[in-house]
Amino acid sequence: MTYELCFVISLWKGVLLEVVQRSDFSTDKFREIQTKIETTIQNLRPQDEYKEFIEKYKSPPSTPVTFNFDESLVEDTSGKLQPNQLTVDNLTVEWLKEKLTELENTLQDNREKQSALQGPEIIGNGVCKNNNTGLTNGVNGIDRHSPPPLPVTTSEPIKLLELRVAERKCAKQAEMIRSALAELGCEEAPSGCPDLSAETVGVDSLDGSSPDHQDRSSIGSKASTDVLRLHLHSIIPPRPFFKLFTRPFRRKSAPSSPALPPKTYRSSSEGPADSVSVSETERSLVEQEWFHGVLPREEVVRLLRADGDYLVRETTRNHARQLVLSVCWGQHKHFIVQTTPEGHYRFEGAAFPSVAELIAWQRTSGVPVTARSGALLRRAVPRENWELNNDDVQLLDKIGRGNFGDVYKARLKSTNQEVAVKTCRVALPDEQKRTFLQEGRILKQYQHPNIVRLIGIAVQKQPIMIVMELVPGGSLLTFLRTRASSLSSRSLLAMCRDAAGGMRYLESKNCIHRDLAARNCLVGDDNIVKISDFGMSREEEEYIVSGGMKQIPIKWTAPEALNFGKYTSLCDVWSYGVLMWEIFSKGDTPYAGMSNSRAREKIDTGYRMPAPEGCSEDVYALMLRCWEYEAEKRPHFHQIYTIIDNIYNR
Repeated sequence: MTYELCFVISLWKGVLLEVVQRSDFSTDKFREIQTKIETTIQNLRPQDEYKEFIEKYKSPPSTPVTFNFDESLVEDTSGKLQPNQLTVDNLTVEWLKEKLTELENTLQDNREKQSALQGPEIIGNGVCKNNNTGLTNGVNGIDRHSPPPLPVTTSEPIKLLELRVAERKCAKQAEMIRSALAELGCEEAPSGCPDLSAETVGVDSLDGSSPDHQDRSSIGSKASTDVLRLHLHSIIPPRPFFKLFTRPFRRKSAPSSPALPPKTYRSSSEGPADSVSVSETERSLVEQEWFHGVLPREEVVRLLRADGDYLVRETTRNHARQLVLSVCWGQHKHFIVQTTPEGHYRFEGAAFPSVAELIAWQRTSGVPVTARSGALLRRAVPRENWELNNDDVQLLDKIGRGNFGDVYKARLKSTNQEVAVKTCRVALPDEQKRTFLQEGRILKQYQHPNIVRLIGIAVQKQPIMIVMELVPGGSLLTFLRTRASSLSSRSLLAMCRDAAGGMRYLESKNCIHRDLAARNCLVGDDNIVKISDFGMSREEEEYIVSGGMKQIPIKWTAPEALNFGKYTSLCDVWSYGVLMWEIFSKGDTPYAGMSNSRAREKIDTGYRMPAPEGCSEDVYALMLRCWEYEAEKRPHFHQIYTIIDNIYNR
């Protein structure tokens, strides 16, 4: 054992000696290598190393990209945000109030800490005097009879300096917040300014019930003066010159309703429909003719045609309900109605207890909505006949469910008419709500016996609703499956002709339905078929889908739409061929037993569904023409209608 250990150790000794010899940096060979490396490094010329390569492969210098900010994006705001300034709206004002209160408390604590830390007043380097005594002319300037000076530790002046820096920082932030809130009218008026609310004529005095029983002529005169005063007040908003250190957000008295003249105001350019009276301003917002609820912005733009046209609508921003004044003034401008801490409403000028009074004063005073925009209110755009009041729609029985919400049988209280109502779930995002209302926007301009008739939309409050005629037979797909035994080939052909008639009308209007199927058709009296469900429709000759192909009815959709996202009326022709197959198969499922992807693959390879049982050759031949792979080879709907009508009358 001992011999083996000695042998192993001897081997390791030989290895280690060889390592020492070969790693000796003092050997001539190693020094030679080092010298060669050093010389090579010294001879490197960075500027010439890749000169030939760079000259051969260099690219031209890139030109800097010029970028201009679109100033129109901020033209409706109250001004550009400047350094050390805040912009406040009714979504941030409450947070700023809390922040200001927090800063004031911090300042108070800071001052208390400074007082406690200062104690005796600091005189100089580490020397202070007692707070109750003053300096006298003694030796070295200190009273012989005063107590000896109290030493100040080195750290205390540093802490005091830090507190003073923090105090200045908090004070600057508080002043910035006060200035921003003052711009919004959340600060007290400077002392000496007239109390507008105390001088204006209240609503009570306008109806003849004032204590002084003033006559109407004197009231009208005073109201005119008040309008001028309010005009000046809006041009020169109150600023907190003398209230910098007072608690904000409190007025000397809550502003009362600014006066409106008892008689009807009418500008020279206005018609009778734009008159304003006190009774109008006292009605609830929903009852105002210019309030359009959650009408989509696209519809608002369509309604506002001439300079001065305006309406008020509702929108949602950051999950908060907001009222927006939309005005046509050169272009379409949209102003958020600001809310003051007292619950009043304003733009840049005076605040009013109700939106109706704010809009009435804004129109009669001639003051621009904002100084930057210069927009004036001249003509209120009333709701159209198809904009219904939600309270006039009484929901009865649930009869179905759509992509956006439930479908109800309902009754219009004003006419006692039974209708069908599609509702939109309140929790849906705004984008989907706009898509939901798009069906109403499209349907309202169509009048055809084979198109479901729109009665109106109710958008004045949630949930928003589309109100349509009640078609008693319900879904065509359900009708086919439940009445299969009683439907003759002639009646099935009549249904195909009805659907072709409706689609021929849509094609003439450049409307692409994009979701034509038996489930989206309704059956009315005498088994008449009506095209319904325009949620995916587009009013264009050609529509290109760029946002993906989600929720596309694969088995009803033309190959060019599936492969390239390209939609035309000829895509609806393909879908119409599948609809014909559904009708003559009495509600069977197309491409039964195939998945969507499998059906798509087989169609691309030339497969077409066989003719349903009992379907005539000429009808099936028309189906095959609708299923031509190349869209240009398919017939248009006016040709389809003619073919179906000829077969029906044969």
